[in-house]
Amino acid sequence: VVQGQQCRFELSGGKETATYFEAINWYKKLDEQSAKVLVKTMGATDAGYPLHLVMVSSDGKFDAVKWHQQRKAVILINNGIHPGEPDGIDASMLLVRDIVKGKLNLPANVVLAIIPVYNIGGCINRGTSLRANQDGPLQYGFRGNAQNLDLNRDFTKCDSRNARAFATIFQELDPDILIDNHVSDGADYQHTFTLLTTQYDKLDATMGKWLKETFEPSLYRGMAQKKWDICPYVNFETEATDNGMQMFYDPPRYSSGYAALFQTIGFVPETHMLKPFDQRVQSTYAFMQTVIEQSALQVLNLKMMRAAARMAAMEQKQVPLGWEVDSATYSYTHFNGYQQAFKTSGVTGMQRMYYDRTKPYSRQVKYYNVFKPTVTVSKARAYILPQGWWAVAEVLKINGVFIKQLAADTLITVEAYRVDNYKSFTRPYEKHHKNYAVKVSASKQTIQFYKGDFYIPLSQARVRYITEMLEPTGDDSFFAWNYFDAVLQQKEGYSDYRWEDIAADVLKNNPQLQQQLQQKKLSDSAFAADAGAQLDFIYKHSAYYEPAHLRYPVYRIVQ
Repeated sequence: VVQGQQCRFELSGGKETATYFEAINWYKKLDEQSAKVLVKTMGATDAGYPLHLVMVSSDGKFDAVKWHQQRKAVILINNGIHPGEPDGIDASMLLVRDIVKGKLNLPANVVLAIIPVYNIGGCINRGTSLRANQDGPLQYGFRGNAQNLDLNRDFTKCDSRNARAFATIFQELDPDILIDNHVSDGADYQHTFTLLTTQYDKLDATMGKWLKETFEPSLYRGMAQKKWDICPYVNFETEATDNGMQMFYDPPRYSSGYAALFQTIGFVPETHMLKPFDQRVQSTYAFMQTVIEQSALQVLNLKMMRAAARMAAMEQKQVPLGWEVDSATYSYTHFNGYQQAFKTSGVTGMQRMYYDRTKPYSRQVKYYNVFKPTVTVSKARAYILPQGWWAVAEVLKINGVFIKQLAADTLITVEAYRVDNYKSFTRPYEKHHKNYAVKVSASKQTIQFYKGDFYIPLSQARVRYITEMLEPTGDDSFFAWNYFDAVLQQKEGYSDYRWEDIAADVLKNNPQLQQQLQQKKLSDSAFAADAGAQLDFIYKHSAYYEPAHLRYPVYRIVQ
């Protein structure tokens, strides 16, 4: 039994948060003192320290495969992805300590796996002033990790060792629920705790309906019973609530969007940055406790819904890759806010907006929490990835994807994409100039593949992840994150004076191309006046033009 073990949060009267080293040592002591706790190291991070995983089980058994066989609810809790938002770090320490002491019951059919501090580099980089919007703690970590990456944008691109270690943990555990603890930025309002939930539409229709109408409401009720009045994540800062609130759109770069690819329900608690630190920690504790309680009560439905959703994903014919909010469909949610007002700024002398805390209000506001697909693709039967793109295969394997390698050189008829158009961010975003607004066209081609090339069947549980990552039009696909940018650059070319002679022979031997050239001249006056454009047109319609340019190097088997 743990006797009187208090953490920095308690010793400071709720004003300070644990350091990385304090948190790890805290859990190691609990591991020594209780059979219910096991601390493991689970891979490297960019900071040079290992990522730890704290497993908590009432029977002292820690085999994730057996957990699922025994129909236990597996809850993964991630803390400190943004170490300037440390509420979950301290709340989880208190939670595990109270389970060990017997103050808090961990039901036999629920198990926990906790990442004490995910962004270790950011947690070590402590300061007092880097979150100007936030009230406490006295010191805290920094958002960027040891590579200055925002790890809550790294779940699919996997630039960090942290993300790769997280994927290993996630795939080993196959959690039913992911809780990723955060603190908000944005508007001022009365709620201490708000909740971002996986988009219902990204799950199977039945599972999404159950989450929306049954499981999530039970969490709201459980929090209310603990005297925490919560609302959905408030993702606006200055808009009037007359316009309503929108559910957060979470593409796979985010933790909740990543979790949805594997039919895992993601919750992102967002405590309010202007509320005292101790209240934020207490509300985060209460939420995790509520998830434990409701998971224990509803575990059989949770397991059944996930299994059915996985089967549905494998049988799905059309896969949505992009979404937008349905502005014609809404429900209502209760919101406790403050009136906006204006006064003269003491800084600029001009009018400034502020929230008048002497004028609180409570009202029902429109809540837009239905999304409709904007980009859809027909599901392939398999993909073929040439082995030169091994970096992509590595990330797929880390995420539990089954890959075979071709046993011999083989000609295979596939559906191949050509990249017709795309845009890229003009400024770097998380180390990339991300591609978006991607347009492709497909054609049937017979292509030579080689022994060792990667064959990726879609008759496996990770079908949603595979499709969203390998389809170039996906929000956070490998193409979006520049893994395949080499094909966007033409490698061979010509000198105009030399190509003039060859182009003449090409046209002479290809009457159809002559006709196409003439038609383009007649329809495009600028082209007709541009000798270079005409030479390029002939080149790109000749055998001299490299087939790899703009040909997306992931091939679909559709029959």
